Amino acid sequence: MPIRRNLAENLRRLSSSHASVAAVCRGLNMNRTQFDRYLQGKSVPNRATAKLICDYFRIDEDELYRAPEAPEPADAGLSPIHRMLYENMVRGPSPALAGGTYFTYFAVPDRPDLVMRSVTFVRREAERVTFRRVTRWAEGHRQGGARVPGWHYGVAVSRLNWIYFAGINRRQTREPSIVAVQWAPYSEPVLVGNAFVLTGAGPLCVKVIMRQEVRGISLRQALRMSGVVSLDDPRLDQLVASLAREG
Repeated sequence: MPIRRNLAENLRRLSSSHASVAAVCRGLNMNRTQFDRYLQGKSVPNRATAKLICDYFRIDEDELYRAPEAPEPADAGLSPIHRMLYENMVRGPSPALAGGTYFTYFAVPDRPDLVMRSVTFVRREAERVTFRRVTRWAEGHRQGGARVPGWHYGVAVSRLNWIYFAGINRRQTREPSIVAVQWAPYSEPVLVGNAFVLTGAGPLCVKVIMRQEVRGISLRQALRMSGVVSLDDPRLDQLVASLAREG
């Protein structure tokens, strides 16, 4: 049926901007077999499941079932100034940033001996750069892995030699986040800057360091490396440790 075909094609397109279909299923907390039936056009979700999918991909239900070749309807509720601001954010200058896996290190308030290591997946689509950043905090949830309250999705744009990662946490709090970094003048490529994060006491600005992972490790390995790391850990990138100590 056309509706199943449309659903399947739209879900494949939406999932392609994520690390994998398995990652999408984890984000949805959905059985992989069930999601595969939607991808193959064999089934259509009920209203509750469709809403879950739409909320996850941040789309409305019309977009979920619309024919891929159909033009997107104009948003009559968006004023010209809001449309301009939106386009400047999403379609701003493309940052000088290669796609791939990056480790993002955040300073830990009141603990100068520690950094929080998150994993950031950067995806380039022509001039558009999107990202997903995952932060693991505590071990032992019901599936045997780590609890992941940090699951940010967003866009990266460039302004005056700064790269801004602006996103929304799709897990739990749904709060916005922003990271501003620029290439540091070192022989090894490293991004340094600041991040605005939420703590129990409210918003806080912390130092942040980003390094691309070029060893070709797997998604599972990258996620396992995410978490709190001591600056004395010999496995920690030594340039990162040095920069973190310098503040």
